[in-house]
Order: sequence, then C-alpha cells, then structure tokens
Amino acid sequence: MTNIKPVSELRNYSSLLEEVTPGNPVYLTKNGRGEYVLLSIEDHKIYERNQAAVTFMCEMNKGILAGERDGWLTSDQIRKDLKERRDN
Repeated sequence: MTNIKPVSELRNYSSLLEEVTPGNPVYLTKNGRGEYVLLSIEDHKIYERNQAAVTFMCEMNKGILAGERDGWLTSDQIRKDLKERRDN
C-alpha cells in the first residue's frame, strides 16, 4: 500500500523513518502535492542501478544510430585509431 504523508510529519521524523523499509518508501506531500520520497538505502541502490542502466542503453542507442547514419568502423580501423591516439 502506498504510504503518503504531509511533509509536516517530518517534525516526528523518528517515527516517520521507522515506516521506511525496503520496498516501502514514504511519499511526502507539500501543499497537498507530491514533492518528496524517502527511500531505504537498498531501494536507493536499486534506483541508482536502474538509472545507470537507462543511461547506458541510451548511449548504446546513440552509437547504433550513429553507426547506421555514418557507417560502421571495422575492428582494424578502431585498433589503428587507438594506436594513433596512444602514440600521440
């Protein structure tokens, strides 16, 4: 069940934090609108991993689109370019 509280509940932060457990974030409202979320460390780590995965997939997609638009490099071309960069 979604746990929604007004931000004023932070006055009693100790009891509010007891409600935050893995898989059970607490959502805080400000002036009746959703504004903040309190996550357990475990949930935050999952969130960060998901964000990194989305970023990685977006960058991979950019690379695929660039390859399709501009042409693909062979492994020999990549090795040559890396060697030139290393030597300079």
